[in-house]
Amino acid sequence: MNEAPVDDLPRGPQRAGVVASFDEHVGLGVITGDDGVEYPFHCIELTDGTRTIEPGTAVTFAELPKLGRIEAADIASSSGTG
Repeated sequence: MNEAPVDDLPRGPQRAGVVASFDEHVGLGVITGDDGVEYPFHCIELTDGTRTIEPGTAVTFAELPKLGRIEAADIASSSGTG
């Protein structure tokens, strides 16, 4: 069975949220969406290319169905930094 590359997977609507946690050493974090749902993410989804983000940062993101769950993708700081 051929699966689409991750970049080709359909993204859901843009959402707003706050970075609840981020472990810089492993590159994994969690965003709590404005809907109260927690969305895990990997640092490669940060659009500014830094691979790091501070907990408490307000962000926008898209939902990405991946590995049997919904993750955050295309993550951008709402303030335009960090």
